Amino acid sequence: MPALRLIYHPGYDLSLGDHVFPSHKYRLIHARLLAEGFGFVEPAPATDADMLLVHDAEWIDKLREGTLTQRDILRLEIPYSYAMVDAFWLATGGTILAARNALQEGIGFNIGGGFHHAFANYGEGFCAINDVAVAIRRLQKDGLVRSALVVDCDVHHGNGTAAIFARDPDVATLSIHQLNNYPFEKPSSTIDIDLPDGTGDEEYLRRLHDACDMAAGYAPDIIFYVAGADPFHGDQLGGLRLTIEGLRRRDKLVVDFARTRSIPLAIVLAGGYAANVEDTVTIHCNTAKAAAL
Repeated sequence: MPALRLIYHPGYDLSLGDHVFPSHKYRLIHARLLAEGFGFVEPAPATDADMLLVHDAEWIDKLREGTLTQRDILRLEIPYSYAMVDAFWLATGGTILAARNALQEGIGFNIGGGFHHAFANYGEGFCAINDVAVAIRRLQKDGLVRSALVVDCDVHHGNGTAAIFARDPDVATLSIHQLNNYPFEKPSSTIDIDLPDGTGDEEYLRRLHDACDMAAGYAPDIIFYVAGADPFHGDQLGGLRLTIEGLRRRDKLVVDFARTRSIPLAIVLAGGYAANVEDTVTIHCNTAKAAAL
């Protein structure tokens, strides 16, 4: 089965220590998929020029120079370190590479990324850089695509992505998320699916299927799939009730949506905060397996 080249770097670990965001999950995902026969390539970090296609120079300077204010750090909700900054540059490089692989091979997969709460001029919710937005702008800048669709299946609304592309008719954003959850201010995506607390597999999959059918009308040149593990019923930061099998079916739905329309698909992993980190690892590994089928 594993012919898909996965993108990973040991530097993806944000070195957060004892934090609800288990950034060591990337190492665990890599180890399990390596044992199952998957191959990996390492990305180069994104350049500052890449970052400036989306982010304000002042924000990039703050991250590079370590001059974040206390307000910046409180909003980001993760401790500042140079290792953390390097991890975001590497993850963004991985998402750019996944997008290029998708255009060449039909599908690309970054073990990291999915930092959808980052805005152009600040970060929040564990997200300092919006890697998907940077990758889209890089492809557009290079003349490789005109239009893109973001299918965001994290339990939390993709507020940063929605805000960045709010006035761009060439980028459609779809967010399916728990309504009564972070972030409390939710800028309008192109398509928003607001789910009530406790939504389970069947309602989630039905509504995602209908939303994807609607999004197909935008005829994107590439799709970015933000494959959060946090709709899982055992997630500490989520209130939906999806099972591991339901999340596997979700992955297959999105992969099939792209493949049946012959649209290149770039996948990033996003959030996952299960009480047992092995559940998060299993969900993310299943996403890779769905992509490799």
